[in-house]
Amino acid sequence: MQITNQQLLTYEDVEQRMLALVDEHFFRGNFLQTLCRGDYNSRQLRYFAFQYGYYSRHFPRVLGAAIAAMPPIDEWWVPVADNLWDEAGRGEPGRAHEKLYLTFLKSVVPDAKRDRHGIPDVPMSPAVGKAVATFIQFFREATPLQAMAAVGLGSELFAGAVMARIGEGFLHPHYQMAGTLNTLFWQVHADEHEPRHYQLCKQILQSHTSPEELQLMYETGRYIALSEATMYEELHAEMVALT
Repeated sequence: MQITNQQLLTYEDVEQRMLALVDEHFFRGNFLQTLCRGDYNSRQLRYFAFQYGYYSRHFPRVLGAAIAAMPPIDEWWVPVADNLWDEAGRGEPGRAHEKLYLTFLKSVVPDAKRDRHGIPDVPMSPAVGKAVATFIQFFREATPLQAMAAVGLGSELFAGAVMARIGEGFLHPHYQMAGTLNTLFWQVHADEHEPRHYQLCKQILQSHTSPEELQLMYETGRYIALSEATMYEELHAEMVALT
């Protein structure tokens, strides 16, 4: 997939430019390449499981900040609220993403020490803390269109594919030697939630078709996506440093 500098003429151009960026910075990035080769050791996997747990735990805060940036018009804030409701498991016991993630964490780190809220006794990585702070700070100053583009193009467009690849990576035989890893958390996002989340955002985004709006949406999506890609790269570096 080639990244071009051609003018953005349609919303589909924005999507394709974003997917090219994702291919380069996520799928060809060090984290996913190393994970899918089966090259991480058990200590490194434990570290990732703890740290992504913090990212997942803070993501509802990110969505709440995005909702705060939306206008008081239901067609704008409802798509993000629907995403937030999914984070809560849509009210079904055991389906909240926080609880689903614990099934993965326990399979990777069965001896993890956690408090009554499920928070582990290890500190949050600087990489994760920076990513969360970047997202929330962005929404404090974002226009409604920037906020919707940040959620839709900067995350939901590709989140399902990235999380599917992570789930597939953890199924590598090398990682299964000590016991089967529970990848339900990753599968739920890939198969069910993220594609719907993106379509809800896209209904708003694709109605903005001026060259200036298309450029703004792309720049916003790029900024947010690269912030997340940087988190994965920095987590990889922290994991490598453990050896």
